Parts: sequence; C-alpha cells; structure tokens
Amino acid sequence: MRPRYSHVQTKRGNGRMVEFEPRLFEEIPVVDRPSLAESLVPIVGMVVFLSVGIVGFGLGPQFPLLWGIAFTGLFAWYRLGTSWEDLYDGITESLLMGMQAILIIFLAYTLVSTLIQAGTIPTLMYYGVELLTPMVFLPLTAILVAVITVAIGSSWTAVGALGVAFIGVGSGLGIPAPMTAGAILSGAYTGDKLSPLSDTTNLAAAVTDTDLYTHISAMRPGSMLALGISLVLYGVLGLSVSGNIPAGRIAEIQTAIEGSYSVTPLVFVPLIVIFGLAIYGIPALPTLGAGIFVSALTSIVVQGTGFASAWSAALSGTAPETGMKLVNGLLESGGMTDAAWAITIVMAALALGGLFERTGILAVLAHHLARLCHGTGSTTGVTALSAISMNVLAAEQYISIVVPGMSLRNLYSEQGLESQNLSRAVEAAGTTTSALVPWTSGAVYMSGVLGVPTMQYAPFYFFGFLSPLVLLFMGATGWRIVYKDSVESTDAAPADDGPVSVAGED
Repeated sequence: MRPRYSHVQTKRGNGRMVEFEPRLFEEIPVVDRPSLAESLVPIVGMVVFLSVGIVGFGLGPQFPLLWGIAFTGLFAWYRLGTSWEDLYDGITESLLMGMQAILIIFLAYTLVSTLIQAGTIPTLMYYGVELLTPMVFLPLTAILVAVITVAIGSSWTAVGALGVAFIGVGSGLGIPAPMTAGAILSGAYTGDKLSPLSDTTNLAAAVTDTDLYTHISAMRPGSMLALGISLVLYGVLGLSVSGNIPAGRIAEIQTAIEGSYSVTPLVFVPLIVIFGLAIYGIPALPTLGAGIFVSALTSIVVQGTGFASAWSAALSGTAPETGMKLVNGLLESGGMTDAAWAITIVMAALALGGLFERTGILAVLAHHLARLCHGTGSTTGVTALSAISMNVLAAEQYISIVVPGMSLRNLYSEQGLESQNLSRAVEAAGTTTSALVPWTSGAVYMSGVLGVPTMQYAPFYFFGFLSPLVLLFMGATGWRIVYKDSVESTDAAPADDGPVSVAGED
C-alpha cells in the first residue's frame, strides 16, 4: 500500500513548496529492481573516484563526481536497462529539488560582500573583540547562534548573516577559524532542530506522520544534551587558547577598522531587516535579497560608497586595504561570482544523487538496511545509518529525511514504537550530519560562507557527531523512547524478539 506521504511537500528556508516523490522498494517492479550487489557497484565507483581524485590527485570534488555520474549512467543503462530519458529525468528532478539551495548560495555569497562593504561585519568585529574574551567566546557563540536560529528557523540564514562576523571576532581573539566555525554550526543546527519554523523540522514531522510539536518535544532532550556536552568542550578549547592575544592586537584591529569604515549603529540596519523578515516568516530567498539591497543602500549612505562601487562589490567581492594584514584577510570576499565554485559541486552531487534515486539504488539500500533491525536499539542505529548514508550518496539533507522516514515507517509501527521515535532519528542523524559531508549542499554552503573547508571545521563541529551518538544512546538504553499506548520509557529497551518483517521483503 502506498504510504500516506509518498508525495512530499515542504519548504526550504520557509520558502517555495518543494515536491519530492521518492521511489520505495515495494513500489519498484521486481523486473526493474536492482539487486543489492548491483546497487553497490555505482556506490563503490563513487567512493573510488572521490578517493582517487581528491586524495590521490588533489582535485576538487567536481570532476570525481562527474566521473561518478558518467559511470552510474552507463552502468544503469547497460546493466539495469534504465532508459536515457529516465536517467535524465532523475537528474533534472534532483536539480529542481536543490534549486533553492543553489539560489540561496548565490545570494549568501553576495550578502556577505555587501554586509562587509556596508560596514556591518567590520563593526560587529570592532565591538566583538572588545566585549568578548577567548575563554567564553566559543560557548557563547554557539549559544547566541542557537537562540537566533530558533527565532528565525533557518540555520543557513543565521550563518550567512553572522558567520563571517563571528569568524572575524574569533580570529581577533586568537581563536583559529575552524574552532569558531564548529561552534557556529553547533549552535545553528541545534536551533534549527528546535524551531517550529525550520523546513527540515517540518519535513521530518510530515514524512513520519508526527505532530510538529510532538516531534520538537522528542528532539529537545537529545539536542540539549548534545549541545550541553558541546559547550563544555568549547569551554575547554577556550581555556587552551586564552592568553594568546598579543599585547595591543585588539587596539590595532579597532584602529584598522575605524580607518576604513564608519563605525556606527546605523550599519546594523541590514541585520535588523534580515532577522525581522525571517522572524515574520518571510521566505529565505526574499529575506536574503532584501538584506542585499539594504546593505548596498547602507554602504552608499553610511560609508559613502558610490552606487556602481556598491554593486560591483556585490558581484566581485571586497578587498579592503585597512593597513593590517589580519583585518584585510578577514574582510576579503568573493561576491556572487565566487559562488560558482560551490554551485558546481552542489549541481554535480545532486545530479549523481538523482541517478541513485531514479534507478532505485537508494530504495534497495534502505530496504536491506531495514532487514538488519531486530529491536529498538538496532532499529534506531539502522535509521541513523540510513540517514547518514543518504547524505553521502544523494548530497541533499531532504533525501536523508524523506527516504528513511518513509521506508522505515511501517517497521517502527510493527515494533510498537510511536512515530516521534522515527522523526527524531532521521533528523538527529540526517540534518545534523549534512554539514560533515563535503559535497552536500549544506557543507558546501557552510564552508563557502564561513571560508573554512569542511575537513578543517569538522573536528570542531561537536554537535554534528554528538547528535547521532546521543540518538544511539537513546535507542540502546530506551531513554525517551515512546511506545504505542504507553508513556515515555526511562528504562532499558525491551529485549530483541528476533527479526522483524519488512514490507516488500524478498
């Protein structure tokens, strides 16, 4: 029987409705369904191409992903009998699903440059290095970003508007940029998971047939525990870097900024507009677009920038000459044109993910992973593995929620588990880990906006690791696991009673 939410509609960044209808295992005719061995061939090929291209030859992800697209397409056509038309449709539908991510990346790069030109980010740096100390900076950054993200419901908007400023303040305090980026992301994804305005939070509730606020309540204990541990770790990092600020550095930074920008509260108008629109519920694209226009106007009125120069900075970026190398480096940006490198990665990864989805490879993998479930602990673990695998293979956090959320829903019901256990699992393991896979749209966006490569900030993005680990702990111990016709369990999960049947199993 076709699941109730086989046709999914959701919003990216509170924006336009995005439609996505995944192929489920039981819906694929047996004659067209690839075997597990056949499904693994393109996946192994992708891993080999990425390893050889990136690690072996030092290439960017674009061409290894392109090799994977070519290999998967030829394999699907020759071995699986998939028509070129179906393969093309799979690619185009995946690109359409990711189109708003692509447009947001363009706008975010543009916004960063206009906020710098307007003096907004330099002024935040000016006051930040004066008011904050290295010991409290990292945990306080995570907390502030979390609160802002809960309010506006978009981790992407929060990072795009404030990320560069926090990176600049941290660098001025002697804190390495990867540490600051990790703290920013920990706060952003915590807030995103707890906000009723978040698109992925709404999506996880929808595809699992869970009430939105029931889902958020289920997410809250694990998310807060993961954030709490992260804050302790950031506090330890802050202690390790405290006292490393050379004498007079803060004064030098402030002098350099004052010499190139007008430091005044008026430059915060773009941020007020951005966050005001986001809190009011305006979609991400018009919110970011409005921020760009207001920032350009602020740079003209407050900083005295010419009209053409303001928009040239939006297109080509900024390269200030403040007289201090550190400040120059922090306030350099590439503008809209610099987004092209990131967009090519996202488009290639989405295209490859579209091929995996259209050929049924993702459905087959989800089905066989489900066969490993023998109880609450293993079911939670398999759900987490499925969500993370979808991030790696499909490069889109939507699929990391939708495919396991719909594929495993009957399984949770058979085990007597309430749907919020599934909604929590797909989001705690899917959305939060998307920023750890270098070719996903989330990781490309975050690394591009923050100016820190994924592999550099990953070790300090504690929430990204702790969220799925806490989820596994919950599944293994039964903490906060909710069973049908019962209250939340605080005891250990029931013992495994043997394999659980899966719909469509051969």
